[in-house]
Amino acid sequence: MSNPLYDALIKPHNGRSTTFLHLPDDTLLSHTNFIDLAGRYAAALNDLDVMAGDRVAVHIQKSADALALYAACLQLGAVFLPLNTAYTPTELEYFISDSDASVVICDPGEINEVAAIAKSTGATLRTMGAAGEGSLKDAALCLPPRTNVATREQDDIAALLYTSGTTGRSKGAMLTHRNLLSNAQVLVDIWRFSDTDVLLHALPIFHSHGLFVASNVTLLAGGSMIWLAKFDTDKVLSQLPNATTMMGVPTFYTRLLGDARFDKDLTQHMRLFISGSAPLLSETHERFEARTGHLILERYGMTETSMNTSNPYDGARRAGTVGFPLPDVEAKICDPKTGASLPVGKVGMLEVRGPNVFKGYWKMPKKTAEELREDGFFITGDLAQKDENGYISIVGRGKDLIISGGFNIYPKEIEMFLDNLPDVLESAVIGAPHPDFGESVVAVIVPVTRATLNIAAIEAEVKDKLAGFKRPRHFEVLETLPRNTMGKVQKNELRAQFENVFN
Repeated sequence: MSNPLYDALIKPHNGRSTTFLHLPDDTLLSHTNFIDLAGRYAAALNDLDVMAGDRVAVHIQKSADALALYAACLQLGAVFLPLNTAYTPTELEYFISDSDASVVICDPGEINEVAAIAKSTGATLRTMGAAGEGSLKDAALCLPPRTNVATREQDDIAALLYTSGTTGRSKGAMLTHRNLLSNAQVLVDIWRFSDTDVLLHALPIFHSHGLFVASNVTLLAGGSMIWLAKFDTDKVLSQLPNATTMMGVPTFYTRLLGDARFDKDLTQHMRLFISGSAPLLSETHERFEARTGHLILERYGMTETSMNTSNPYDGARRAGTVGFPLPDVEAKICDPKTGASLPVGKVGMLEVRGPNVFKGYWKMPKKTAEELREDGFFITGDLAQKDENGYISIVGRGKDLIISGGFNIYPKEIEMFLDNLPDVLESAVIGAPHPDFGESVVAVIVPVTRATLNIAAIEAEVKDKLAGFKRPRHFEVLETLPRNTMGKVQKNELRAQFENVFN
């Protein structure tokens, strides 16, 4: 009898008095106490008739109890379904209904809205608040910890994560025990994690980055985490001296660089800073090194695959790239139309294959067949290129490709040029419908704080340095770019906002 994830992540810590979580109220939770808490939640879910394979949907704030609930689902063999805390009741109804969730756990403050959804879908509803309080905790405290562990196979589903759904219906990615465990094992190895590491954890845990990368890696290595409810500059700065590693999105690092207290002395003891979930600007990479002496390690992953590539721990961590394929991952750059492999330096569709690649989309066999080839390669939807040294750079999403007058235009190239201009903090380049060219280039620019952009000067630079078909024909200046909770620029919102600029 075995349960791959539980046996690797949770079981080895049974009886360990070592610290697992450093909590916001300065209390400590040991590995043993964490397993005890998870066992109580497993008992409470078992009382609700949760069986192996059942989906448990959670729409709750980050807490130690929320992480223990994930471990409880592993113990029961249930499928963990974390949902973005920003989702509205309308969005929740789709995810709960589509997943056929048997149990829904929500914040006590939203019970009225979610109760109607649970009733309409036949799901059982329980609550859990930011401090772990709620009806599920009340039930768990009255029960002895469950010790039985459900038998699961490597290809059984461990988690169901829905894609962001920027176009069309959100798709539920079925992630198996093999997917999650193989990825964690590789990352522990290549990033040199051990039981002496203390990870500063300020990420949400409804997303692959905070849950499967940060938490799974720490559990597998036997280390500990400083468990912050969210990113707060003051709290992160105060806790950095107690950490050895940190994982974050680019926004975390730009905010730290915006504070004078963040310097080499504060970070001298740190072993590793890792960035992902959104592209890291080369400027941020360079400023971070100049300020701290540390090179951020950028990596690349997706909901459907967890991590695919990483810059090296030893060796050059190159700004603007996401490094090399992981040791057990194959990656190739292909012609988007034919699927044929392209030579070094050419831009094409990135496809990946490995034990990390998901099982398919929940109840969407046709969509699965469209994006997951019979030979196991997954069509990521990301445009990329590989240089002569093997470093991979993500150029942009396939849907962001601009085709103007028959020419293919890759927004990343223009964005990198604009981002290097004086007084430009960052930019986003999109395509908008054009009566003559089909679509043409729109540049949305965010200025450096208190700077006034000279658009005429920018246009002159563009004209001097970029080919005519690549040049933006329209410029917009915004205070900030729209982003999702993980820091990714929402270009679909920009396309909707500026779709009529050429009409």
